[in-house]
Amino acid sequence: ASVCPQIRAITNASIPVMAHIGLTPQSINAFGGFKVQGKSEEAAKKLLEDAKAVEEAGAFAVVLECVPAKLAELISKSISIPTIGGQILVYQDMLGLFSDFTPKFVKKYANVGEMMTQAFRDYIADVQEGSFPAPEHTFAISEDVIKKLY
Repeated sequence: ASVCPQIRAITNASIPVMAHIGLTPQSINAFGGFKVQGKSEEAAKKLLEDAKAVEEAGAFAVVLECVPAKLAELISKSISIPTIGGQILVYQDMLGLFSDFTPKFVKKYANVGEMMTQAFRDYIADVQEGSFPAPEHTFAISEDVIKKLY
């Protein structure tokens, strides 16, 4: 609800807004980490009020992140705009791109982060030892053309 004036201004400028309530990435530290939102009566009421407020401000949809399933269902039934989630699984999490912490709601389908880290290490090593780029990775030009440029 605290950003409703901004939502209203943005939508008045004909820019669509998808609101985001519950666990928002920019507020993870303020919430004390990856924690389920809306578990107490007071917190659940606040999320329901926030959902209604962002709808009234002009949002075309709302993301509900890390919100208990039954609360997400109640919120979805209480507003007329579409809701997404309750639990959101983004590709960065599902592919294991981050290794510092894995929230409970994440199911990893791959560990691409480790593969990427190794690929970056291999690239750095190849550049430092001079094996990359090799001739097969570069483009040739006729020596005659080069000579004409001097």
